[in-house]
Amino acid sequence: MKTYTSDHFPLQLPPGHRFPASKYALLREAVKGLQGLELRDAPPATWRDLQLVHEASYLWRVRDGHLSAAEQREIGFPWSLALVQRSLHSAGGTLAAAVAALDEGIAMNLAGGTHHAHADRGRGFCVFNDVALAVRVLQQERGAQRLPVAVVDLDVHQGDGTAAILGNDPHVFTLSVHAAKNFPFRKCRSHLDVELADEASDETYLQALEGALQTMFRAFDPALIIFLAGADPYAGDRLGRLALSMEGLALRDATVFDAAWRRRIPVAVAMAGGYAQPIADTVAIQSCTVQLALQAHARWSAWRERRP
Repeated sequence: MKTYTSDHFPLQLPPGHRFPASKYALLREAVKGLQGLELRDAPPATWRDLQLVHEASYLWRVRDGHLSAAEQREIGFPWSLALVQRSLHSAGGTLAAAVAALDEGIAMNLAGGTHHAHADRGRGFCVFNDVALAVRVLQQERGAQRLPVAVVDLDVHQGDGTAAILGNDPHVFTLSVHAAKNFPFRKCRSHLDVELADEASDETYLQALEGALQTMFRAFDPALIIFLAGADPYAGDRLGRLALSMEGLALRDATVFDAAWRRRIPVAVAMAGGYAQPIADTVAIQSCTVQLALQAHARWSAWRERRP
């Protein structure tokens, strides 16, 4: 299973910064020995491709270091050349995973899920919107009508940037299951938003997810799913507000993979958020996502071998 990494471009953050940047390298180390996993360096997104999603003036400010202090605060990171390189490769990893998934059934980006970035600005630890980038590039290359894409965003925070960029596209379906009272406090309308109360349990979450997937598949027939497998609905997440267990999150992931498999829909996975203390909990949750994706990939491989 092709799995893309970008932690070789580390974020340079000031001491005490609340973003757990080390989780990416820790996740790669945790999964690198798994049988069937093919770790690859994520290619960078191109500035030309990013113009399919973001305003040219915003891209120029990011590239040349002209983001204002207010813009940097909204993103949550200070500008640096390392931030630019990291963001390019993280976004490129999701695009590469989407391309690979279309060929092989399942592929992953061990970063990405930067769903708060809007066309004209970054936000909430997100510089570029990798999901919108993957959708727009694939639409350009393969034709929007021939490649309907569903975004299944299960990060605990609503994917406001993705909704703002893709929410009116008839060839895309954006589904977000998130904590109602969490960031962003001004949400954008997805094609389907499912808002959950604080401390929602495994049972409540999984029932809501099953219903949301059924609604989505009744309304839309995707040729690809981009799955944001955020670890932050976990009960121990600092920025979460929901109360899922690790077992519940594993069932969540299995629900998505099984629903896609039954319909033979390829899935590209991005890891999205995770802010647990200790950080090992986030790594454990995301490692389980990788293992479940590997199992789904094995089903796809066996199925492709049986086909005439």
